[in-house]
Amino acid sequence: MFSSLAEMVAAAEQEDKPLHEVVIAAELKQGRRTRAEIWERMHQRLQVMRRSAELGISAPMRSLSGISGGNAYKFWQWLEAGNQPISGPILSRAVAHAMAVNEVNAGMGCIVATPTAGSAGILPGVLLTLQALRGFSDDHLVAALFTASGVGAVIVHRAHVSGAAGGCQAETGSAAAMAAAAAVELLGGAPHQSAHAVAITLKNMLGLVCDPVAGLVEVPCVKRNAAGTAQCFVAVDLALAGVESIIPPDEVIDAMAEIGRNMNERYRETAQGGLAATPTGKRLAKLVWDAE
Repeated sequence: MFSSLAEMVAAAEQEDKPLHEVVIAAELKQGRRTRAEIWERMHQRLQVMRRSAELGISAPMRSLSGISGGNAYKFWQWLEAGNQPISGPILSRAVAHAMAVNEVNAGMGCIVATPTAGSAGILPGVLLTLQALRGFSDDHLVAALFTASGVGAVIVHRAHVSGAAGGCQAETGSAAAMAAAAAVELLGGAPHQSAHAVAITLKNMLGLVCDPVAGLVEVPCVKRNAAGTAQCFVAVDLALAGVESIIPPDEVIDAMAEIGRNMNERYRETAQGGLAATPTGKRLAKLVWDAE
């Protein structure tokens, strides 16, 4: 796969192809599966994403711990009642679906880790909402998922996507960046615009800590999927308008890696700092683990 976004964008521009095509070509060089086989496997993942997103808004989804759940359904019902969100009809619905997927994960349901379980709501929330409101086909979304996967592979190569390695910037930050690149392509943007959407997204999420209450992927993870979705849409609009990151995309990824390496371990998924260390966070942790 590619070691940099610059390399990936250059390949797409030289061959006059969208990013997803150069990602597929790279995948075919690495494996023994045919194009039809890897396309079908990605389509299957899309269906899992759709089921989890729909499940979480069709009924209140509670976590096994009991400390989270039901908010995606509550928000969706509020939207369906005709309330006018100041975030607008697209972002608000994407947020609802992003939270839904993460609540399904907390309830031990089936999701697709994109790139992790804790950040799994952002990519489906963004793409499924764009499909519903803009009429994109499943094939369009599958192509976008290949673009997202190529970006994710570069981030893994240059940095990390694990909260334990680099904080929540590496989880929800990477997920939002992947979704931004995919959405820009889906909406007709050029390869270099997708790359700048990645950079803009990550720049706005640098330093975000991973501080899960009780060590569970619930609080604040579910709502951070909502925030990551919002960051994604900001970056998409800016990139499509021609706004570029002064710091090159690959250097932004490298900066995230440097920050992650130097982040105190209390803020890297250990549940020892941040929200997990607040009085309420400690009380909830005691309730959860004393009940075991």
